[in-house]
Amino acid sequence: MQRGFFLYLPSMTTINISQGKKIYFASDNHLGAPNHEQSLPREKKFVAWLDEIKHDAAAIFLLGDLFDFWFEYKTVVPRGFTRTLGKLAEISDSGIPLFYFVGNHDLWMHGYFEEELNIPVFHQPEQFEINGASFFIGHGDGLGPGDFGFKRMKKFFTNPAAKWFFRWIHPDIGVRLAQYFSVENKLISGDDDAKFLGEDKEWLVQYAKRKLETRHYDYFVFGHRHLPLEIDLNGNSKYVNLGDWIQYFTYAVFDGERLLLEKFKR
Repeated sequence: MQRGFFLYLPSMTTINISQGKKIYFASDNHLGAPNHEQSLPREKKFVAWLDEIKHDAAAIFLLGDLFDFWFEYKTVVPRGFTRTLGKLAEISDSGIPLFYFVGNHDLWMHGYFEEELNIPVFHQPEQFEINGASFFIGHGDGLGPGDFGFKRMKKFFTNPAAKWFFRWIHPDIGVRLAQYFSVENKLISGDDDAKFLGEDKEWLVQYAKRKLETRHYDYFVFGHRHLPLEIDLNGNSKYVNLGDWIQYFTYAVFDGERLLLEKFKR
């Protein structure tokens, strides 16, 4: 059953939501980390949230790092996450649109979500107009000033040659190796993600302010930082970071008039 009207344009997606419906945003689950046993309760909690919101969701945005590691071989996808993938398929099949933005932990998506779940996947931030409000949405990695080490790493991992070589590693070895480095290097949520750095040092805030110099957006919505944040940018624009589903279990909801951060407490 369709939950709203959607018009797809080359550079803008327009969404008009019906009375009583809402748009939901979540990010940074890092399912699979640090291991299956510790990840499973978080996955079940996330699925419970999806079950709760599907009754009034006009659309659901997932802003990356749903998995701590994801790589799509031609005939193989990583083992696990059955509850999450099944629930996303159920929601998609019911007619509720989902939108997925890749993060720095799931860069190597290539068709599985589109073909199996009918979920469009975005590799760059995108602009949306929702009930007349303008949104700039993305995972957030590699944006703004600084963070040059990560930007170099991302350029390497998105290189077609790097993907080609990794594909030739047996999945049992490649996936385990990638998971090890992800956890060992504390890429789930490092110390820098545990505290607010101040507006002048928050690089996504700086990025949003620079975007506002050339075009107005009512809302900037990002993940990646693992810290729930709501920051007024210039009196009529707002930056929201979604937090994570590791420590905070936070998400954002837009009711057609306001965008608010909330916490899933079940």
